[in-house]
Amino acid sequence: MSKIIWVGDGDVPPEGLIADTASDPGGVQWVRSDSVVEAFPLLEEEDVVGVWLERNSLPQISEVRGISQSGLMLRDMPEGVALLDSDLRVIWANRQLLQWAGREEGTPLGMTFYELLHNPEIMGPDFCPFHTSLATGDQSHSTLHSAGSQYFKVHAAPIHSADAPRHLIVTISDITEEILQEQKLAAIHQAGRELADLRPNEIFMMEVDERIDLLKDNIQHYLRDLLNFEVIEIRVLEQSTGDLLPLLSVGIDEEASDRRLLARMHENGITGYVAASGVPYICHDVLNDPLFIPGVANARSSLTVPLILHDQVLGTINVESPDVSAFSDSDLQFLEIFARDIAFALNTLELLVAQKANTAQQSCDAIHSAVAMPVDAILNDAVHVMEGYIGHSPEVMDRLGRILQNSRDIKRTIQQIGQKMTPLEAVAADEKSEQHAALRGQRILVVDEDEQVREDAHRLLEKYGCVVETAHAGDEAVLMVRRSGGEDSYDAIISDIRLSDYSGYQLMLRLGKLMDHVPMILMTGFGYDPGHSIVKAKQNGLHPKAVLYKPFRLDQLIDVLKTVLEATPKPPGDGGDLADEENGAGHPTTTSSGARP
Repeated sequence: MSKIIWVGDGDVPPEGLIADTASDPGGVQWVRSDSVVEAFPLLEEEDVVGVWLERNSLPQISEVRGISQSGLMLRDMPEGVALLDSDLRVIWANRQLLQWAGREEGTPLGMTFYELLHNPEIMGPDFCPFHTSLATGDQSHSTLHSAGSQYFKVHAAPIHSADAPRHLIVTISDITEEILQEQKLAAIHQAGRELADLRPNEIFMMEVDERIDLLKDNIQHYLRDLLNFEVIEIRVLEQSTGDLLPLLSVGIDEEASDRRLLARMHENGITGYVAASGVPYICHDVLNDPLFIPGVANARSSLTVPLILHDQVLGTINVESPDVSAFSDSDLQFLEIFARDIAFALNTLELLVAQKANTAQQSCDAIHSAVAMPVDAILNDAVHVMEGYIGHSPEVMDRLGRILQNSRDIKRTIQQIGQKMTPLEAVAADEKSEQHAALRGQRILVVDEDEQVREDAHRLLEKYGCVVETAHAGDEAVLMVRRSGGEDSYDAIISDIRLSDYSGYQLMLRLGKLMDHVPMILMTGFGYDPGHSIVKAKQNGLHPKAVLYKPFRLDQLIDVLKTVLEATPKPPGDGGDLADEENGAGHPTTTSSGARP
């Protein structure tokens, strides 16, 4: 049976129209439409043979032409377009929407919009933008998630027409790629937080190497499973040398992983260039890139980004692919974001190691400070007792000697334990500690009746690695020197100019009878020099700069101490000149041939 679309008023077409079609042997079905807009979708039905329009329903010819042209454009738009009635049923849908819905063109319509898309999940912000638009007369939008893991942005707008019932024009955009990008970014940020999320048991129960291995495992896991990178290399920049040290290598040839690379713009591959410039680099084709140095035999493209924290390059991360132009701008964006998280995690790990080292060092310092003065008292008492037993009881002398040695060993043991507890290799090098490396292991005797001065000597000098012992008075210092020797001999002696028994200058003279060279430093209050002892001391070999005027700063003490240590003649076997044993301090030395230098 043929169909004729009738656009007009009334419930039935005029009698004349019925009479004109009565001769059709197959019969005619009249299909009424309220408006031309509603009539156009019906024209797609195959059995429609004509359209009859009442004059008062006939639009302008230009309007009919515009409707026809608009239909053609909407049909072939790259976005989805649909016309819905007030019951949300689809009156018309273009090719793109039918394709996204998995429907063939020409699919009988009449189903609701949600049925057309196989009842997708509504993600918001509007629970149903169609009802909202119909109720308010305004535009509304929402996001739909289809069963095929597609995401669509739906925008509904009412058609305002006094002659036509309420209809909605709906536009649909495929935002699957955008949503997946957002989800991937969120996953990357979550992964980044987990990289640096070290729990208390991991901080206190795991060693440094174990934490580094855990971090490497997490990085490898996320780069593979989240970013789909199979060939990975991470290098950490050693700031002092410029070396790029391998931290993680996955899928990289062993020879390439072990080769030395520097943070240099040239002759160190893309990795060296990125580390030196701090700029990421996409190599689309390794065969045509002069910077590329092969890391994998079948690599055809690579992506390298710097690990940057606070504008400082900490290292690089490099990924490679066997495909040409395998990496896009999105890959670069994702890797840069994750690289910042890696840099932050590495910095957090370094800070934790440094904090643990500092805590351990403070504990050892506190223990050492607590025992330093009592050990000094034991040493002082022991040398006094030894003086009384000289020539009387060899057994007592041996026991007292062991007391001296054991007391000194207590200090050494505490320092050694402190060094083992502080993983210094994992902490950034301290420029000051390197600058004062010459003070490490130097044995210093400090002579002053003020207990606070002696305590300060332990606290200040031992932080630079010095081994400090103290004495209250001149006689006590003489005994300490007399009972020291070999590895326990003093490298420098710091004395107040005014002692309880005699002056620092007189102490220097007494020590001159026990030592070939007295590495003396005198301390005095500003302007205080009874008997011009400083002048006399300088005349008898005191170094011109070996005087400290109280109160003095720590840097002044360190500078004077280093000066005296550097001026001390080296003993035979240490690379210094051979000194004539019979010559005292200040006498000329001779070479092995007897000729003077």
